[in-house]
Amino acid sequence: MHVYHPRIDHVMKRYPPLPLDLAGRITAALFGGYALAFGFTAFLSVYLPLARADRVVTASLLCFAVWVAAVIYTFAARSALRAWLWLGALTVLLCLAAYLPVEWRSRP
Repeated sequence: MHVYHPRIDHVMKRYPPLPLDLAGRITAALFGGYALAFGFTAFLSVYLPLARADRVVTASLLCFAVWVAAVIYTFAARSALRAWLWLGALTVLLCLAAYLPVEWRSRP
């Protein structure tokens, strides 16, 4: 059942989704979201103020919510490129914050 909404119908007629843009969003949601969830898990596994086992379990359970949020953001973003850039930048920041203290032997 299609509900008529003049503003949405006008936008969809004016800017139909391109197959390449849709493919970019799908790949960003799958792979970029997975990478972001991994970075988030690594970050929380290092910085949560809990026992090591509790940190890992908590971070692993929360990573699913992060992946879902990344998928929602990917399809809500203005373009697939913008989604890739945000997901990539956040992933790099979280992974660096998680792994650099280990390399410098200054773990919190």
